[in-house]
Amino acid sequence: MAAFEHQRWRHVLPWLISALLLAYVFGWATDWPRLYEALRAAHVPLFLAFATLDRLAFFAVWTWLQAIALRRFVAHVPIRSVFAVRGGSELIRTVSNPASDAAFFVGLAQLTGGRLDAVISAALGPALVHFLVMLLVMTVALPFVDGGFAANRGTWGTAGTLWGLFVGLAIAVRLSASRRLPIPGLDGLRDWLGRFSLRELRPFFWGFLGLTLFDIGIQGLASRAFGIEIGWIELAARIPMLYLALSIPTLGNFGTREVAWASLFADFGERDELLAYALGVNAVFLLINLLLGLIFLPRALQLVAAVRRARRHGDPVPERLLRDPTDL
Repeated sequence: MAAFEHQRWRHVLPWLISALLLAYVFGWATDWPRLYEALRAAHVPLFLAFATLDRLAFFAVWTWLQAIALRRFVAHVPIRSVFAVRGGSELIRTVSNPASDAAFFVGLAQLTGGRLDAVISAALGPALVHFLVMLLVMTVALPFVDGGFAANRGTWGTAGTLWGLFVGLAIAVRLSASRRLPIPGLDGLRDWLGRFSLRELRPFFWGFLGLTLFDIGIQGLASRAFGIEIGWIELAARIPMLYLALSIPTLGNFGTREVAWASLFADFGERDELLAYALGVNAVFLLINLLLGLIFLPRALQLVAAVRRARRHGDPVPERLLRDPTDL
């Protein structure tokens, strides 16, 4: 009974958070006439182009790096097949990011013979590298943010807290490995980290560094197309905080993106302008996710069904469907 209640709350919570945030943002905190004015003042074609490029770049780079991780650490699955499964799961992302990621992992597990634990383990490697890259970019940008420490205490505090957690965890793993201070649960983490050498993680570092810098640039261009000129250094320092906020389980990030964007960049525009921009970005991302899902879902379902049929007949891989002559 307790497990059932836990599952029910896990499904209800994103709806509840989104409803509360949307009610606050658009039911109480938004001046609708001014929000409409901000939307009309935007250069819509440029904004749509930049926002679309941002979403497609994240989809392409993340999927490619996850495919590389899967091939390197789990099984040699064609990259095109990983794109098909990831694209199909984007249809679910229109509602829930965690549910979409779960569907993606289950689909990859089907392609690799049911090795769900291995798939998730391999996927966490790129996620950790992405987190570290964003933290590094944030740290490099912080000393150059206007106003210094006094005007950016929250940003400095967030960076310090994240570095403290990272360094503290590294020290704990090191102490546990030396057996000087055995800490329950860290043996598994140490064994998992031991799977990844620095050389193997190098492509992920450069890939995510390029993606992070691209995201900063494209967000700056998109916001300028919307009539909001946010400093490049401030974007580099605060966008990682935006992604921390987006980790809150909500429906399509509606509510969280608007609140986070308006709070993080309040010095660069009116609240209604910032809310309108974040709402526009969410709307574009929702449409892109829907289109990706509709394009890739039939192929993803075909691949998964073919793999399951092949396994039942004792074939290791459905060669006709998974073979890709152009695959690297």
